[in-house]
Amino acid sequence: MSPTVRGLLHRLGVKPRRPELPLHGWTKASVATPLLDALEDGELAELNAALPWNCFTVDGRGRRFGAAARRGKRDEPQAVPDPRIAALHQRFNLEDASVLEIGCFEGVHTVGLCGFAREVTALDGRVENVVKTIVRTAMMGYHPAVFLCDVEDERQAARLPEVDVVHHVGVLYHLKDPVAHLAAIAQRTRRVMMLDTHFAHPDDATASLTSDGRTYRCRRYREFGHADVFSGMYEHSMWLMLDDLTAILAAAGLTKAEIVERRDERNGARVLLYARR
Repeated sequence: MSPTVRGLLHRLGVKPRRPELPLHGWTKASVATPLLDALEDGELAELNAALPWNCFTVDGRGRRFGAAARRGKRDEPQAVPDPRIAALHQRFNLEDASVLEIGCFEGVHTVGLCGFAREVTALDGRVENVVKTIVRTAMMGYHPAVFLCDVEDERQAARLPEVDVVHHVGVLYHLKDPVAHLAAIAQRTRRVMMLDTHFAHPDDATASLTSDGRTYRCRRYREFGHADVFSGMYEHSMWLMLDDLTAILAAAGLTKAEIVERRDERNGARVLLYARR
């Protein structure tokens, strides 16, 4: 769905219709899900209907846990663990690590992190996502610390713990001041930050952002606020250029940036990187 169409539907208050997906017939989970497996079909269906899920995983009996957001958006099972988390563990060994997940959404990545790490703290700016993450992780047998936090609110962000590893996927490009946020989170990262985010090409960086006394060229991107779970919390976000992004991390102490993958997606260029001390 294009930003223009999405914006029109948002203004009209129209929510895309969720596709009707079967409960059965999916590829069985590759991780153990005994609590889900013990549910009768009717009980699992009731759980799926109890919350406004926007993605789903699968249990050990090949049954859907959750729901699709809309046709073409999270309408396939989400992998547990996500391949990026498995690769992070293989590279940095999370067994003795404390991990902070920025933007837990509905707990799919949280479950993957819990399967590897010693301790997981997850946060999100929307209450419904905090609740869904607690439910999903509990039904998968895990109990991470999950709490509400708008990371661009200084008072709320001040509560964030210092951790070994930060898992930062799909959030930075929704922020109105990614510079201040990166600097703050880097200071709480003892070992490594895994960052997966969109960034601006120089030709698209026609807006400017002044933060901490410096001005950065950025791409200004339309957001739809708190009511849209796939948007940032405010009316717009700023996408940094890649060189500025890595320089900000380096200035905050994460001096070793390793680009793992660059890719072009429908909304723009995207990068997966590890930033280490």
